[in-house]
Amino acid sequence: MRTYFKGKVWKFGRDIDTDVIIPACYLTTIDPAELAAHCLESADPDFVTKAEDGDVIVAGDNFGCGSSREHAGLAIQGSKAPCVVAKSFSRIFFRNAVNLALPVVICPEAVDAVEKGDEIEVDVAAGTVTVPKAGKTFKATPLPEFMEKLFQAGGLVPYTQKRLAEMGRL
Repeated sequence: MRTYFKGKVWKFGRDIDTDVIIPACYLTTIDPAELAAHCLESADPDFVTKAEDGDVIVAGDNFGCGSSREHAGLAIQGSKAPCVVAKSFSRIFFRNAVNLALPVVICPEAVDAVEKGDEIEVDVAAGTVTVPKAGKTFKATPLPEFMEKLFQAGGLVPYTQKRLAEMGRL
């Protein structure tokens, strides 16, 4: 599981909902690569074609609000920028992201310190976001302990399989 990202910032505003992340008309698959072909296309048509490996999605408050569909997390996971730094996340999107082992980082100070196209470094394991332009490294809000275990295991399914095996039930 990848936990370090270094690349360009793709900055979005507040209240980016799941329909903006992946429009409902594309929910005919759960393949992250197919969903990624339309990820955030209505908010920034360049994102799909110009994002590069290591780039990071940065957004304001309430990222992922709207429906509870997991497709939004899958679309981001399949994109070239499979890490999100935001001021805050909607509750259901945040939980879905952790269940999918999608790196989501809460760090309002870093969001305020960057603009689209700036360089950013996110070390999910260390819980830091570095903004070279500002010459600063910010500390992100840590995941609650039980969610950290899910994320480190690779998501809810691998975590559950591991726990069942430990209990001799698998």
